[in-house]
Amino acid sequence: MQIAILPEISALFVLVFARVGTLVMLMPGIGERFIFSRARLSLAFFIALMIVPVARPSLRVPGDVSGVVTLLVGELLIGLVIGLCARLVMACLQTAGTLVAQTMGLGFAMTVDPTGGMQNPSIGNFLTMLGITLILTTDLHHIAIAAIHESYRLLPPGGAVDMTDVMALAIRSTARGFALAIQISAPFLVFGLLFNLGLGVLARMMPQLQVFFLAVPASIMGGMLVMLVVLGVMMSVFIDDLGAFLRQFTG
Repeated sequence: MQIAILPEISALFVLVFARVGTLVMLMPGIGERFIFSRARLSLAFFIALMIVPVARPSLRVPGDVSGVVTLLVGELLIGLVIGLCARLVMACLQTAGTLVAQTMGLGFAMTVDPTGGMQNPSIGNFLTMLGITLILTTDLHHIAIAAIHESYRLLPPGGAVDMTDVMALAIRSTARGFALAIQISAPFLVFGLLFNLGLGVLARMMPQLQVFFLAVPASIMGGMLVMLVVLGVMMSVFIDDLGAFLRQFTG
């Protein structure tokens, strides 16, 4: 290897690392907040090393500094868009957990979410942690890494990013996340509707009965029984949908 091409290879690696590092920091499973930053950076470094030979034919390093900066910003933007869209789909678990907690009467039970550092309903945190565990155990993070590799084919470096396509992808990802949250929490929404209808009929038939003191423990117990029955189906629907979303980037 000639010494003269070392600066070009260094600039090429920095450009690849900009996209790969941003994607790794945001990808579900491998980019969680509670994973050490050094581990994520090390993973991004080695993935970038493997992708440099693939990206080199399509990535031309400009001769001036302004061109390199422009290309670097574009690579960061591409990684940010794909990573945030995956995060929008992943957020369906926290949204579904909030709906489930409100239906069961556990909306006040708040704990700190280890993935975001904010206080959220405990059931939402439980579903999020379970989803991350299933992503890693089902090797779905391998599809995420493959999506990083195939992003150079779908969105080649140096091309202008169409903001219309970016906004359309963001809107589709948000709609998919909300639709998946409603789909996951549907059994609990049906349970809450039937349970409240039954309480309304009971309150009309026995006005002297303290319905509130009966409703809270009964709704929690009934919600736990429903979760025991449908938890496996809920998480399988989430894994299948997230896998389908990531596979659209792998072609």
